[in-house]
Order: sequence, then structure tokens, then C-alpha cells
Amino acid sequence: MTRPDLPHSLPWIDRLVRFDTTSRLSNLGLVEAVRDHLATAGHSPRLFHNAEQTKANLFVTLPAHDGATQGGIVLSGHTDVVPVDGQDWSSDPFVPEVRDGRLYGRGVCDMKGFIGVALAMLPAFASRRLRVPLHLAFSYDEEVGCLGADAMLRELARIGIRPDSCIVGEPTDMRVISAHKSSNLYRCTVHGHAAHSSLTPHGVNAIEYAARAICHIRDMADGHRQNGPFDRDFEVPFTTANTGLIRGGLSVNTIPDRCQFEFEFRTIPGVLASDVIGGLRRYITGELRERIKAESPAADIELDVLAEVPGFDTEAQAEIARLVQALSGSRTTEKVAYCTEAGLFQRAGMTAVVCGPGNLQQAHRADEYVELDQIRACERFMEKLADHLQMAD
Repeated sequence: MTRPDLPHSLPWIDRLVRFDTTSRLSNLGLVEAVRDHLATAGHSPRLFHNAEQTKANLFVTLPAHDGATQGGIVLSGHTDVVPVDGQDWSSDPFVPEVRDGRLYGRGVCDMKGFIGVALAMLPAFASRRLRVPLHLAFSYDEEVGCLGADAMLRELARIGIRPDSCIVGEPTDMRVISAHKSSNLYRCTVHGHAAHSSLTPHGVNAIEYAARAICHIRDMADGHRQNGPFDRDFEVPFTTANTGLIRGGLSVNTIPDRCQFEFEFRTIPGVLASDVIGGLRRYITGELRERIKAESPAADIELDVLAEVPGFDTEAQAEIARLVQALSGSRTTEKVAYCTEAGLFQRAGMTAVVCGPGNLQQAHRADEYVELDQIRACERFMEKLADHLQMAD
């Protein structure tokens, strides 16, 4: 995919998309190919594998002109993509195609476009005498709870690598995102006692107790909607909650002995997720659990964490926010409801912003695409960043 009229990073993006890195699969083919390329170019990439050795994060540092590896800026992207199952694609999702000024393929927008541009621009960064280090961080399992980035950041802390700031290249139309909500996913399992529906005192209805928990979650959400706190910079300016999945029961004439549901809540900056889940735990595994056990000591309620991704909030006047605004041409910073790995980088001590090519509405769908002009804009951004990081003569 090399033509003079196409962005020069397209060969890299094409190569990345051809690896099927759906989250349920391994990403080793991709990260090992990138590792080998970087090593051949004289860099020293690290792979941090998961416990099963089936996936890996990749991290590499381009040292400053004096050899320093501490501080500097991270360019961050995730290598996994969402499934294509059941989607009606016009072309093979893992064979990128250029049509009508767009590049189509799974992950071209979210977010192999950004990773491909970063890799294509690496020689430009490497050829300069950098004032501060530049780091690349490519993670696994972002789409299923930001699991890889969390593990990578723990490894970096263990070996003493401490960058100052991070640009997460999620698709934003190259606008600068300075804050987003947290995302917290939980599973509640209610264990009741089965009996025939004509003998209700002999059973414990798990669905009814699950319903009480779900109504409590809704009441909590209604309280935030009515009373705040509020952050008017968000489209939905308050903390939210949603129960999205429920399973339970066998038949209408059987008292259900088990019911399981999954819910999430998203907190605005300033509202601690630990306070929200603390309140829910006190009711669900405290008061409600006592009530169900009063009916039957064998009955129980469990609450399990599926994913906890912190939000982030960077001051618009922070150095990295002002820099990315200047390089991208954005006049303002924005806040969004969706979640990224930026909160994990902020929690690890880095100042983070989100800025990358493409629009999130074009991701996760059949015929996912990114505008070629967005790729070009990201390339210009990287070129300006390289110039900014170069030592003055």
C-alpha cells in the first residue's frame, strides 16, 4: 500500500491491521514483529508478557541526547481490537482497503492508525538530538478492561522507569481530551433456594433479591442525576450507572435459586469510585445479604470486580496539554464520557492527555474506517513533536 498520494505511514498501518488481535486472541505476532523491527533499527524494546505468556505489552525508549531515559513523553496505544463477529463488512476486515479517501479495516481507527503513525515516524525522532526521552507503550487487552496497561505500568515502576507525561492516541479527530470519567464494571451473583412456585415460603427467590439490588443501584444513579455533583464540561455532567445484563430462572413455576447481573458506573472527576462502590457494597453485601440469610442461611450474595478503569483530569494549562494543543492546532481541551488508559498513566504519576486520528463513532462497527486526512494530520502532529523535542543548536 505504497503510493505517493497516500500517507507515508499507511504501510505500517496496513501491516498492523493484518494481525488479527481481537482481544480473545493473542497479540504476540504483532508485538514480536514490532519488537524485531525496533531491534533491527538499533533500539532496545522490552516485552512484558501476561501470566499465561499468550500476550505482551511492548515498551521502548529513545533516550535523550545525553543518554537519559528518565522523564520524557510516552506515546501510548493499545494493540487489541474488538470482534468482527456478526458484522456485515464490505471487505475483509483484516485486509485494509483504501476507498474514497478512507482506510477501511478493523482497528484502523481504534487504534492501529495512531500506532502505525508513531512507528513510521520513529526514524524522524531517532535522527534528532532529543532534549528528553521519547517512549512508545503498546498494550494488550484495553478493550476488555485496560488490563495490559495496568500490568505494564506496574512493571515500569518495578524497574524504575518514570516518564513525565503521556499522549494516549485514541481517536479524537486530533482534538485534545483533558479528562474522562472512570469506568467500573461489577458482577452480582445471588444464590437463593429453589422450590415449586406453589410453595413460596419453602424457597428463596434469587431474582427478587437481585431486583432489590438493581433498584438500589438505580436509586443511587437517580441521586447523582438530581443532586450532583455536576461537571458541566461533560455531555452527561454527573456520575451514571447502568445494569446491562441479567440471567436467572428456569421456568415461571419454579422459584429461581440463582440470579446474576452485571452493572457499571462511571464517575466524574471529584467523585471517588471507591465511595460509590463502598455505598453499594454496604447495601448489597451488608443489609441485603443479611435479609436473604434470614430466609435461609444457605442463601448468599456475592459482588465481584470485573474491571475498574480510573478516570483522569488534567489541567488545561498543564504543560503536556498546552503542547498537544499547539502541535495539533486545537484551541480548547474537552472532556468525554468514554474511558481510555489515560487514567492509569495519570495514576502512575504522569500527566496525560488523549489525542489521536479518527472518530470514535467510526470504530467498533462494520466497515470501521479512518479518514486519510486524519492520518495525515497525525503525521504532521508527530513531525511537529519531533521538531519540538530536538535540542536547539
